[in-house]
Amino acid sequence: MTATPGTPGPQARPAAVDDAGAGADGLGRAGAAERIDALERAFGPLDDPANPLGGAALLAADAAGAVLPEAERVLDAYGLNAEFVPAALGGRLERMDVLGRLLRPVFRRDASLGFGYGLNCFFAATPVWTAGDAAQRRLAARILLEGRRMAVARHEVAHGNDFVSDEFTVRPADGALVLDGSKSAIANASRADGLVIFARTPGVTGSRSRSVLLLDRRELPPDRVENLARRTTTGMRSAEFGGLRITRCPVPESAVLGEPGDGYELSLRSSLVIRGLIPSIVLAGADTALRTTARFAARRRDDGRSSLDVQHVRDVLTGGFLDLLLIDCLALVATRGLHLLPKQMSAYAAAAAYLAPKLVSESMDEMSAVLGEATFAEDGMYGMFQKQLRDLPVTSLGHAGSAGRQVSLLPQLPYFARHAWFADPEAPAALFAPDDDLPPLDLTRPALLGDGDPLAATLVSSTDLLEDTAPPDGLEEEGRAVLRFLARSLTTELGDLRKAFAEVPLSDRSALASPHNFGLADRYTLVLAAAACLGVWRGRRTAAGAAGTFLADAAWPTAALYRLCRRLGLPLPDRPTACERRVLAEVLARLHGRRSYDLYDSPLA
Repeated sequence: MTATPGTPGPQARPAAVDDAGAGADGLGRAGAAERIDALERAFGPLDDPANPLGGAALLAADAAGAVLPEAERVLDAYGLNAEFVPAALGGRLERMDVLGRLLRPVFRRDASLGFGYGLNCFFAATPVWTAGDAAQRRLAARILLEGRRMAVARHEVAHGNDFVSDEFTVRPADGALVLDGSKSAIANASRADGLVIFARTPGVTGSRSRSVLLLDRRELPPDRVENLARRTTTGMRSAEFGGLRITRCPVPESAVLGEPGDGYELSLRSSLVIRGLIPSIVLAGADTALRTTARFAARRRDDGRSSLDVQHVRDVLTGGFLDLLLIDCLALVATRGLHLLPKQMSAYAAAAAYLAPKLVSESMDEMSAVLGEATFAEDGMYGMFQKQLRDLPVTSLGHAGSAGRQVSLLPQLPYFARHAWFADPEAPAALFAPDDDLPPLDLTRPALLGDGDPLAATLVSSTDLLEDTAPPDGLEEEGRAVLRFLARSLTTELGDLRKAFAEVPLSDRSALASPHNFGLADRYTLVLAAAACLGVWRGRRTAAGAAGTFLADAAWPTAALYRLCRRLGLPLPDRPTACERRVLAEVLARLHGRRSYDLYDSPLA
């Protein structure tokens, strides 16, 4: 079915909250799965050339560097901004795992649309939900629920480049504040009414040198705020990366989020939330890339043969799908951990945001070899692959990129080595169960540094379970032997990491930041991916009605752990070819059945 431009989603745009924070029109009470499916259907088939919201229209808009108006109208009608506003303020944001899923129908089609229309608004609003007072939270909620935009101007970082290195300053003057400066790389700079600005205080050094301001641009003197020229980007061509110049602009002291000087800590706290969403948006684009490659490989030539006759092509499709499943397992942990493990989830959010783009990038390189010259198609049925290839580096970079995520991981690992690994209890089963309820979302609770590592304990307990004399849940012995070998290899790797990091002094940051330890941190993220995979598989094996389903089958975790162990250079059993054949069959079944390449196996338009 082809969508009609502006087709409504499951609800109209919610009413704005009033000054008391009253709820919206109540239509957001619809179930998450129904909301996600409705958004998918509203866009219509991506591969239908007659669909005004399909791939052909999106590629044309991307080539022109313009947003597709019909697509924005769909999101307007759906009221996407309400998904970024906490339910207590009239929005629909109650669960971070649901938000990650809901972004996928958009990012499968166009990262420029997903980021420029909505996700950037959430990035901007997160510091408000984290540290804002009641009035500031109501202001941000009102802007979003009225269908307006928010933008964030983050502070300069030492490792930045000319594209992001300019900044704003704020200083007290006559009982108020004066804002000055410019920044040339702000998403939605000219379209946003709500501005969240990280600004430096002149003359102040160290971690208290920056503050965060929430401003309504409509209330600022128009002659003090100037839009700067739009910057051209290789990826996400349709997204507006413009800039702002603000000159001696008076702003009230009440605009400060938290306390003056909280900017650095608030940036870190916001990153805990934002990082959990990165795997979902990266996965969504890779879903389209894998689907494009699978369609190419499965097409029959005149002689009746196809690229699937080549073992390497089958391996690429199998490996690409396994990587997406691993990413989604980490996405589940990073988002549900905000609710269930707020004092331990910082390492998981950083690991997920670091590993997801890395796995996808390597997988897409392999897919490029399968597509050959079709990789470079700018339009037609294979043009979406090239678009996703261009967009990936922009969608996954974030504020500090992969190095920043490793840096936030490293200080925690010596502590885990001394106090957590092989000592903590395993993570709660609800962490891996997307259908289970969650505690209310409270973004003030996540800790910057974890006090334990229950996810690593899940790997250890899973290994012990597989080595038990009675096969778990009737798993046949031959399959259990392979999975047991792989799990034991990864548990041994965790033991090696414990020895290495236990030798690093807790206070010696220079020793911790050595290239060798950065490499060990990379290995740790792969161990966490294995733990998350085993946690999800164990949960599906015991879930009601899951018997006989793909996720309850031991084939995918066996093939996934084999892939991880091979990447780590660990000892390997015989290759689990039967498991890989089962995974490839699922790739092709989902291609022809129009279902998503993630844990949810969702129907596609």
